[in-house]
Amino acid sequence: MEKDDPTNSSDSPNVTLPDVPAGVAKEHKDVWKAYQKLGEAISGAGPLDTRSRRLVHLALAIAAGSEGATHSHVRRALSEGLSAEDLDQVALLAITTLGWPRAIRGLTWIRDITRK
Repeated sequence: MEKDDPTNSSDSPNVTLPDVPAGVAKEHKDVWKAYQKLGEAISGAGPLDTRSRRLVHLALAIAAGSEGATHSHVRRALSEGLSAEDLDQVALLAITTLGWPRAIRGLTWIRDITRK
């Protein structure tokens, strides 16, 4: 990646962005940088550690029904040292809150990445 590539500005710089978000980041550098700064500010706004924040992000992505966000948080979680079992448990915990179908959908999205 080039030095001023905005995709280098990320909370997980060792995770390659998929083509579409990377393209948007390059086309709209100021928007991407502002988005990253917002994420940094939110991360520092409370007492949760990095691991806890990642698991919460994953749970929210599953609850929102966002396959792309779920994949993104799984990739980042793995790069941060979380295990596939940690991530599976997030989806399983959703069974009693979101219901079986939505939780299993989330588990499937997690395993799209962890079982490649």
